[in-house]
Amino acid sequence: MTALLDVHDLARAYPVAAAGGERRTLHAVDGVSFTLARGKTLGLVGESGCGKSTTAKLTLGLLPATRGRIAFEGAAVTAERDRHWRALRRRMQMVHQDPLAALDRRLPVGAQVVEPLVIHGLESGSAARRQKALALFEAVGLRADLFARYPHELSGGQRQRVVLARALVLGPALLVCDEPISALDVSVAAQVVNLMQDLQARFGTAYLFISHDLKVVRQIADEVAVMYLGRVVEQGPPDALFHAPAHPYTEALVSAVPTPLRGTQGRIILKGDPPNPVERPCGCAFHPRCPRAVARCREEVPPLRPAADGRLAACHLAAAVPAAAPAATSLRETP
Repeated sequence: MTALLDVHDLARAYPVAAAGGERRTLHAVDGVSFTLARGKTLGLVGESGCGKSTTAKLTLGLLPATRGRIAFEGAAVTAERDRHWRALRRRMQMVHQDPLAALDRRLPVGAQVVEPLVIHGLESGSAARRQKALALFEAVGLRADLFARYPHELSGGQRQRVVLARALVLGPALLVCDEPISALDVSVAAQVVNLMQDLQARFGTAYLFISHDLKVVRQIADEVAVMYLGRVVEQGPPDALFHAPAHPYTEALVSAVPTPLRGTQGRIILKGDPPNPVERPCGCAFHPRCPRAVARCREEVPPLRPAADGRLAACHLAAAVPAAAPAATSLRETP
């Protein structure tokens, strides 16, 4: 069966000026590949600046790729603003990090949910469009009396629900969610995550879910990809990836998440800062911070290949990582 979304060798580079006027190249995304099936969720995690948001924008055709191929429902996705791009955009929508910034403060939220229907010429007449928008309001748990309110009159959770309703009103097959809960309180964020899971079960929408919160990703994702300095360094099912990381960077990320059983005990503190993406280290980009690095890591770039248990890992030592981890390191607790 053909994947809903197929991304192969995706890259985005930016020319930058260095000291003395020298021109250098910043590789924001460098050779990212993944597939996403209909109705499934791929979690994309990694520290700030690793290329997650750039990957999201490239996937939607909001930025032109330096190289690589993106296919959505079998059709190529490019950044050219033509009729083909607009037709694809109806089936691919984005949920932004800050719901207040994503909404127009001068328009009632109901009008903003109706607007995509007007732009794409869907539904016949204003009454039918309003009815469709109200149905989405109900689906995301918003009262009908909020339809005429303005964004500043709503809470953060209500605004994010409006953003979800606006994204879903066109019936997309894919939602790209870029840190959709980072601006919300913990309790509200949990409600939004549960809502997204319910909506996925109801509408069959696939999610590309970007987040720093590993516990949320563990709850919502069917597969997780870990990015470091523009590349995917590990990818696999969340249970296996969080219980026994195959890449040292993933292990450090997982160790940083406190749990009721161990708190912050056993946390791995990485030395140094992330390398400058303009001056990527030779060999494995993670080797200057890796506690297990050997001479080969400094000389040879590790390919993303199957590890001992079938997960994908870009690490020369991945085969030596045990297939099981102590139960105390589990992230199975819900948010």
